[in-house]
Amino acid sequence: MEIMAAKPLNNIWIRRQQCPCGDWKCYIKADGDDHTANVSQMTKSETASSSSQDVVFTPYVGQIFKSDDEAFEYYSNFARKNGFSIRKARSTESQNLGIYRRDFVCYRSGFNQPRKKANVEHPRDRKSVRCGCDAKLYLTKEIVDGVAQWYVSQFSNVHNHELLEDDQVRLLPAYRKIQVADQERILLLSKAGFPVNRIVKVLELEKGVQPGQLPFIEKDVRNFVRTCKKTVQENDALITEKRENDLLELLEACKASEQKDEGFVYSFTTDENGRVENIAWSYGHSLQAYSFFGDAVIFDTTYRSITYNMLFGVWFGIDNHGNALFLGCVLLQDETSQSFSWALQSFVRFMRGRQPQTIVTDIDSGLRDAIASEMPNTKHVICIWQVLSKLSSWFSSPLGLQYPDFKSEFDMLCRLENVEDFEHQWNQLVARFGLGSDKHIALLLSYRASWPISYMRNFFLARTMTIEYWKLVETFMKNILTPQSSLLLFFEQVGLVCNFGNHKKEKQLYMPAKTCLPLEEHARSILTPYAFNIMQHEVMLSMQYAITEMANSSYLVRHYKKMEAECLVIWIHEDEQVHCSCKEFEHSGILCRHSIRVLVSKNYFQVPEKYFPLRWRLESSLASLDDSVIQSSANEYSQVFHALSGSLYSESFISKQRFNYVNRELKQLLEHIQKMPTVDEVSVSSAPINVSEL
Repeated sequence: MEIMAAKPLNNIWIRRQQCPCGDWKCYIKADGDDHTANVSQMTKSETASSSSQDVVFTPYVGQIFKSDDEAFEYYSNFARKNGFSIRKARSTESQNLGIYRRDFVCYRSGFNQPRKKANVEHPRDRKSVRCGCDAKLYLTKEIVDGVAQWYVSQFSNVHNHELLEDDQVRLLPAYRKIQVADQERILLLSKAGFPVNRIVKVLELEKGVQPGQLPFIEKDVRNFVRTCKKTVQENDALITEKRENDLLELLEACKASEQKDEGFVYSFTTDENGRVENIAWSYGHSLQAYSFFGDAVIFDTTYRSITYNMLFGVWFGIDNHGNALFLGCVLLQDETSQSFSWALQSFVRFMRGRQPQTIVTDIDSGLRDAIASEMPNTKHVICIWQVLSKLSSWFSSPLGLQYPDFKSEFDMLCRLENVEDFEHQWNQLVARFGLGSDKHIALLLSYRASWPISYMRNFFLARTMTIEYWKLVETFMKNILTPQSSLLLFFEQVGLVCNFGNHKKEKQLYMPAKTCLPLEEHARSILTPYAFNIMQHEVMLSMQYAITEMANSSYLVRHYKKMEAECLVIWIHEDEQVHCSCKEFEHSGILCRHSIRVLVSKNYFQVPEKYFPLRWRLESSLASLDDSVIQSSANEYSQVFHALSGSLYSESFISKQRFNYVNRELKQLLEHIQKMPTVDEVSVSSAPINVSEL
């Protein structure tokens, strides 16, 4: 087996695959993992490509090849498609022609010669696969017009043994090859302490193949690691030295940034030998952003570096335009509660002692303990998307064909708004699918106060739990985590990407009114287009609800048609307060349809100022608004569109032909407009900035 030559290693990032249940044999394959999906697609493409190659015909006497290597490859492809493998037997050479004859034979050709037994107490008695098979292809070289060529002088395809099926022939030693890219991955995982069986599982996950479908087996990986033991030791020493040097280089870069940017802050720890262990940093513009939008924070710890064996954590916020804001990041040597505690302490210190109202994370017992210790007054929420992404890894195997039904019921369970309903249906779900003793069900139950909607309606999340926002976070991470050869280049990449994201100039889009309510027009003048679009949706839906006045200024609000739960709204006239049992305002900072319906019934022409949180207002924008679309033009634009649509309406109803034409063209126009970029798509979805190319 060809061993990979030592070379400088890129900084390779992978998703954390260790399951939060604590069982080291349990690992996670996240649903929707783009990287895994891409690799899986690539593997399928390669398979399709190989299967669609030209058909390999049966070799024949007289067939000509340019070289003996070309002939061996041809015969090998033929053998694989026909259920056997080949090997090189004898060769004959002369002084004038050099090697002029090559013999290729079936892997079961000949018989095993008895070997002298080693002087050991229990010698291994290995059975030979050779059985005297006579299948063969002999080549002879000739010179034609001064050019050497090889022709088939003898060929036999008669075997005295069974030929293998496709799923068996691939396991023959001749076809089990570890490619150079996989060799590098295996060495890195071995260096990180992964046992061989776990390395194989990681590779299966990353390639998106079923267990046992890699082009090599566990035995090959074990032999490769053993053969490369010296190489592994050398790489280990190189990586250790690289990590120490790169961390020192990163520390120097932080010191230099502190001199150039007075808002830049960093912190680090060292071990007993003075070597850098953990390091965290943030920027001046991140501190400014946090002063406006630090109420709800995401702490993303999805990725870790295999090269440096360090966890990468990033703090994100959400601004008043719905964009993902970079607030700071950290590199940690391990995932213990002590390391997470230090990271949280550093972040709070960076943000001048102000703790967020809510922090959103993945499931992690060490992180949960650290948050409880360092942020006792902060609400801890487990991201529902992180939970859903683990369901397949946890339950698809034990449930088998029942898993789709389980997944569907679990999705409905997550959306329940009442705690009692959740508890009741959770017990029913567990009983129905026989999961009472499942460790992952127990894990979810232990965290139930942090992930179901029914438990966290009172937690302020500022729209950070929407799928659109998490797509922005994922895009941000992918722009940061490009392969780099050093931590210094990685540091520069982080600076470029977060600077672009936090300083993006917003366009103030004109949002037309969709109702005749003055309350809607008032909200449009105060909120950003992003926030107004959400509230406008609630205003429109409020018109579909009926209210019933109860005692003590309380109202029951229910949909006029849908069989959904009614909401209780309490209106306090003296303080202009409105409280709804759905808790939407407490959850997102946007007034709900039920409260708006009551305010309209009470002749409110403006929403009370207290229900326009500063974080959603236009005045809180971090960057100046683009003048390309100016609010003062709103009336002009509105008049133009109303006049045009009115004329179009009257003209199109003159004849059926006109109506059909207008209807068809408007549909095409609408489809075209919907495909055009919006302000949301500009936020962080640009192509990654690669500092190594600057």
